[in-house]
Amino acid sequence: MQFIALTSIGVEQLLVDELKAFDFEINKQTIGSVKFTGANLDVQKFCMLTRFATRVMLLVDDQNEVKDKESLYKFARFQAWQDWFSPKQTFAVEFSGTNSALKNTQFSGLVIKDAIVDYFSDLFEQRPNIDKETPDLRIVAKLTKQGCALYIDFSGPRLSDRGYRDKQGKAPIREHLAAALVKRSGWLDDISKPLFDPCCGSGTLLIEAASMALNLPTNLNKDFAFKRLPSFRQAKFDELKAELKAQGTEQNLWLIGSDIDEKVLSIAKRNAERAGVATHIKFKHEDANCLTAAAKRPGTVLSNLPYGERLGGMAELISLYRNMGVAFKKHYKDWQLALLSSDESLFKVLKLARKKGYKFKNGPLDVLLNLYEMNEQQVQQSSDSNGLNFEGSAAFANRLKKNLQGLKSWIKSENIKAYRVYDADIPEYNVAVDVYNQSAVIFEYKAPKEIDDVVAEKRLQDVITLTAQQLDIDPLNIAVKVRKKQKGQEQYKAFDKQNRTEIVEEFGVKFKVNLFDYLDTGLFLDHRLARKFIQQNAKDKRVLNLFAYTGTASAHAAFGGAKAVTTIDMSKTYLKWAEENFELNGLKNSRYRFEQADCLKWLEHAKGQYDLIFLDPPTFSNSKRMADAFDVQRDHIKLLGWVKNILAPGGTLLFSNNKRGFKIDEMALAGIGLTAQEYSKHTLSPDFKRNKQIHNSWLIRHA
Repeated sequence: MQFIALTSIGVEQLLVDELKAFDFEINKQTIGSVKFTGANLDVQKFCMLTRFATRVMLLVDDQNEVKDKESLYKFARFQAWQDWFSPKQTFAVEFSGTNSALKNTQFSGLVIKDAIVDYFSDLFEQRPNIDKETPDLRIVAKLTKQGCALYIDFSGPRLSDRGYRDKQGKAPIREHLAAALVKRSGWLDDISKPLFDPCCGSGTLLIEAASMALNLPTNLNKDFAFKRLPSFRQAKFDELKAELKAQGTEQNLWLIGSDIDEKVLSIAKRNAERAGVATHIKFKHEDANCLTAAAKRPGTVLSNLPYGERLGGMAELISLYRNMGVAFKKHYKDWQLALLSSDESLFKVLKLARKKGYKFKNGPLDVLLNLYEMNEQQVQQSSDSNGLNFEGSAAFANRLKKNLQGLKSWIKSENIKAYRVYDADIPEYNVAVDVYNQSAVIFEYKAPKEIDDVVAEKRLQDVITLTAQQLDIDPLNIAVKVRKKQKGQEQYKAFDKQNRTEIVEEFGVKFKVNLFDYLDTGLFLDHRLARKFIQQNAKDKRVLNLFAYTGTASAHAAFGGAKAVTTIDMSKTYLKWAEENFELNGLKNSRYRFEQADCLKWLEHAKGQYDLIFLDPPTFSNSKRMADAFDVQRDHIKLLGWVKNILAPGGTLLFSNNKRGFKIDEMALAGIGLTAQEYSKHTLSPDFKRNKQIHNSWLIRHA
C-alpha cells in the first residue's frame, strides 16, 4: 500500500531516515512530504512511534489527466469507495490546489463529494452523510500541475500533538520540530551528557529529548483515523500497543531547563508530568541574561531563543544575545550549542563562529538552527573590548554624553521628564533617542540606499548598547522602532503588544505614554512649547484642537482654565487615549468634548466660534473630501480658509506642520483676510534646537 507522510519544511530528511528505519520503501521526497510503501499494520505502528511526521495519508489513486470539473468528477466517481467505507458512515472532503479551470478549492471539493454520493446512490441506492467536524472517513484531494491525487486520512488528529501540552508559552514550538532540533543538536549521540535549555518556556524541547532518549512511544492513546477503516483489527492493534508500551528503556538523564517566567515554568513541570518524564528534568527559575555554568561536565545547550515578534523589543533581545554570548565563552568551554532563532542579525550579536546551520519552518516563520562548538579557539576569540561592532561608535557615545550634559540644567529647571537627547547628530548613526523618565525610545530613520543593511544593523546594535550604558537605562526599558522593508505578508502582521504604559509630567500636566506598542508614543515631544503656549493662553477661551492625536494640547488647554475644549481626531483609539489623559489630570467638565471625525470633512462644514485653535495637520492625507490627496504645502490656504470661518474675532490660530522646507503663502493668506506671525523659534525647546526643521509654526489671526 502507498502512503504519504507530511511534515514541516526542513524536517523531510529526518522523516526519510525514520521511515527507512521501519524498512519502508521510499518512493519520493518532496517539500514537506515523503511518499512511501508499507504494510497496513506497520504503518499503524509508525503512527504510534513517529517523531517527525505530522500526518499520514493512504493513497487511493492519482491521475495525470485531471484538468477540469468533468475529469475531476470522473476520477472520483469511478473509485471503489465501498472498499473504504459504507453508505451508513459519514465522510468529509478536503481539497487543495488550483489550476486555470478549477480555481476554487471549495467548488472542487463539492465536485468530489457529489461524485462519491452518486457512486453510493447508484450502487446501493443509499447515500452517505457529510460530517465536516468528526467524519468516519476524511478524503483528501491534492491538485498539482502533474494531476490530482486522492488520499484517505490514515492517522487522524495531528501526530505532533502528543497530548502532554494543555498550555504553552508565548513562542510555542511544535513537538515534531522540537524532536528534529534535538536530533540535529547531536545530543542523542551521547545521552549521558547534560542537556540544558536556558529559555525552556513550556519545556517542549526537553520533554521531546527525554522521550527520545527513553525510547517512549509518541502517540499510544490517539483517536487514529485508521481505526474506522474496514482493514482495522482491534485485537492486533491492542497486541501492538501492549508491545510498544513495554519497549521503553531506563536511562539516567541529565536534563536542565531554566526560564525567567515562573508561570511558564509551572506549565513546563505539568507538561513533563503528563509526558511521564518529570523525574528526568530539573526546572529552575533563572534569567538567561545572567547565565552561569549549568553543569560541571560539558554537554549540549539546546534552545529556542526569543526573537523579535513584538514592536519595540529589540534592545531587550540584543542585550540578551550579547550577554549569552559572553556567558557561553566564560562558562561553557567544550560544550556544544544548538540555538534556534528567526533573526540572523541576532545570531551575530553572540559573536560566535557557527559550525553548521539548518533551516526550518516554525509555523509561518523561517527559522535557523545554528550549531556552535565551544572549543579552545572559540572561547579565546574575544569580542571587542567594549563589546561594540565599530570603533567609530564611540563617537556616538561621546555625542550622547555631551548632549545630555548640555541639557541637564534645562531639564532640572523646567522639571522635564521626556526629552530628545540625540537626533541624527552624526550622519552614520541615523537615529533619534528620546528619554521618558527611566526609559528610552530609539527611532531608526530610513537609511540611504547606499548603506549596506548588515552595516546598518550592526550600528544600530551599538547604538542600543551605548544608549543603555550612557543613559544608565535597563535594556528592558528601551524601545526600538526600526524602519525596514517588510517581506510578503509581514507588512500586514499584528505585533504582540506589551501593554506597558507609564506617566510623564509636563508643565503640571500628566500624560499616559506607551513606548513599545505603537510607532508613536502618545506624546509629540517637539510640540512641548506649543502646548505650553496653549496652556498659558487658554483661560476662559473656547479651544479647538484639530488632528488632536491623544489630546495632549487639549489637556493643557483644560488645565489652563479653558471655558470649553473640543478635541477632534479620526482615530477612536486616540480619542479614548485623550479621554484617559483628561481623567488622569482630574479634568471633568460637560464642555470638554471629544469627537471622532475626519478633520478636513469636519472643517468644511464647521459652525461655531473658537478663540484659540491648535491646527497641526499631517503632511499628506488621503481624505475623501479632497479631490486629490491632501498636501499641506499645496492645500494649506484652502485649509486655513476653512479654519478662518470658525476663528472668533480677536482669536488666535496656532498653525504647525512638520514638512521640511514648508513656505507659507502670505499673499494668498492676506487674500482671505488672515495675517501670519512666524513663531517656530518660540516652539523649539532646547532639545530640538539642533534640528530646526523638526516643525514650523505660525500664529495666525484675522487681518
